[in-house]
Amino acid sequence: MSIIIERFNKIQSNLSKINKSNSLKIIAISKTFSLEHIMPLIELGHNHFGENKVQEADSKWSQIKKEKNDLQLHMVGKLQNNKAKKAVEIFDYIHSLDSQKLADSLFKYQSEINKSINYFIQVNIGNESQKSGIQYNEVDQFYNYCTREKKMNVVGLMAIPPNDENTEKYFKSLSELNSSLGLKELSMGMSSDYMKAVNYKATYLRIGSAIFGERS
Repeated sequence: MSIIIERFNKIQSNLSKINKSNSLKIIAISKTFSLEHIMPLIELGHNHFGENKVQEADSKWSQIKKEKNDLQLHMVGKLQNNKAKKAVEIFDYIHSLDSQKLADSLFKYQSEINKSINYFIQVNIGNESQKSGIQYNEVDQFYNYCTREKKMNVVGLMAIPPNDENTEKYFKSLSELNSSLGLKELSMGMSSDYMKAVNYKATYLRIGSAIFGERS
């Protein structure tokens, strides 16, 4: 058995001990890894994968997505406005909706090709200057703009907490905000903290190195 499958099964086993529902989705973060490297997981039947660069995702996934139409591709990195059109063409989920300008562009392009995209609003949960995301106290207003004015399908919130030992505090805060908006999905938790994220109602876990190994 491939080591990738072993690691993936171990994660699923860990999760099954604390979450009995089937609502959890593992997004296998495949950025920087070749299609050949991640193929064992595709062949296993796993269908949620995450990339953080539009160009890499396009060259890696365009062909295989035509062959396997159940594959779901997630944009998990910072999305530049000038890449919005291509992002709409290739991705099924965008986790980094973080400005009104980007919302306007994405809505325009998805309307042009009549494609429904699932969006997560990225929240700057730790108020960090180097990170993207909507400020915590502005999420409500931005959510209303995206869903009421633009009719975008916002399914949940997403955040990357600060690396400061207070992860659970941020998870709790994001989870409460997500619930207050009545959102069903929540994108949080990575290789190092996915078990904690599940305790705060995460439904989409973004796991890369724990499946595919360390990036070079």
